[in-house]
Amino acid sequence: MSQQIVLASGSAARAAMLEGAGVPFRVMKAAVDEDALREALLAEEVSPRDLSDALAEMKAIRVSARTPGALVIGSDQILALGSEVFTKQPDREAARAALMRLRGQRHSLYSAAVICEDGKPVWRHVSEVKLMMRMFSEEYLDAYLDRNWPGVSDAVGCYHYEGEGVRLFTQVTGDYHCILGMPLLPLLNYLTTRGVIAG
Repeated sequence: MSQQIVLASGSAARAAMLEGAGVPFRVMKAAVDEDALREALLAEEVSPRDLSDALAEMKAIRVSARTPGALVIGSDQILALGSEVFTKQPDREAARAALMRLRGQRHSLYSAAVICEDGKPVWRHVSEVKLMMRMFSEEYLDAYLDRNWPGVSDAVGCYHYEGEGVRLFTQVTGDYHCILGMPLLPLLNYLTTRGVIAG
């Protein structure tokens, strides 16, 4: 019997990526207070890249402790404008303000994945995607939110790149899967090298 793979995330997008790639796995959401951990790490001036890695690791460790012998995937994504870290917006007004802040700017998405086995990290990867948001009009922004809120409330940047959110950008550099929330290709390469999935 092949080694069990567990996704320590309730993210539908991450589950869909693994399903689409034909990876057998089960979901076990990690009991982690992400907001408190994020605030504590930011108070220590941890970089956005390291923040994504630390959050992914914490999720994987928590679930790995309950699933001995399994490979547990923890994943997290951080949106940063320079050193400023964005979080999910609580309402439409806050979403509008966040998009106005990002408008005409180049921001980064850091997508991290950490695999733990028996409570210890055995593999990790962080990818960065750089996205240039265009100088859209405020009229377009309001119409965009009319069409997409609250559907994009689950996205830290208030956009789904695989949907209308793609129209907010003029240039994107990096891996498409990382925009969706997980560095899928490096993850698949590791699972294949380990012999957990056929390759």
